[in-house]
Amino acid sequence: MLVFPKSKINLGLNITRKRPDGYHDIETVFYPVNLCDALEMVVQKEGAEKDVLTLTGYELPGKPEDNIILLAAEILRKNYPIPYFTIHLHKSIPAGAGLGGGSSDAAGMLRAINRSCNLSLSTHELRTIAAGLGSDSPFFIDCRPSFASGRGEILKPVSLSLNGYFLVLVNPGILISTKEAYDNCVPSIPERSLYDIIKKPVSDWKYLMTNDFEKTIFLKHPGIKRIKQEMYDFGALYSSMSGSGSTVYGIFKEKPLIHEDLRNFVIYAGEL
Repeated sequence: MLVFPKSKINLGLNITRKRPDGYHDIETVFYPVNLCDALEMVVQKEGAEKDVLTLTGYELPGKPEDNIILLAAEILRKNYPIPYFTIHLHKSIPAGAGLGGGSSDAAGMLRAINRSCNLSLSTHELRTIAAGLGSDSPFFIDCRPSFASGRGEILKPVSLSLNGYFLVLVNPGILISTKEAYDNCVPSIPERSLYDIIKKPVSDWKYLMTNDFEKTIFLKHPGIKRIKQEMYDFGALYSSMSGSGSTVYGIFKEKPLIHEDLRNFVIYAGEL
């Protein structure tokens, strides 16, 4: 079976509270993007004793045997009689980019096993399992634009369509530690919820919507801040860092002319 786990961008991100369990409560809007990894899996012959994973594309930190998609398979295997698989993952979504690549791969693995093994798990059941793999993994089960709260696992669908807008993703190749990003943030309650802000025209978002991670990450990595400004210089209606970075996106009314010095870092350019 072959599936194509999508990426996402965060439309705004407010860090509202540090929780007693050490995590943070946030609010954000997840929006799916057609920059995808490719995940192929085939059932191994009877007698196999473990899943086998090969990786191509962008390099991932850590050992292949520790990859989150293997953890996804093991979690299902604890409760269902599923076979072992030979898996190939081609990474087109960079790691540590704020695009949810690992979480999406894990959700893609859950969906693929559910279909190929006829487990008949509902969307709600898959989301519950995915929440144990990553805070944003539940979103990738069905990839519908959603207002996310809690750790990012509490999802509320939103009536938002950016069809016809043009998206540019720029990744400078800086690996941002999500833990470090959270450790340096100062939680606060926003004056206005993102759930209301995204109902405004895209051209108004620049003045209403922020990503709280930018405050500290831009200080440490001013080059990322420059990319955001360049997006506006090229005519973006709205630009932001996605998640904890380091990818910066720009939403445009039409295809922009990107200068060569920035074009080298573009990892996706296409309609939303």
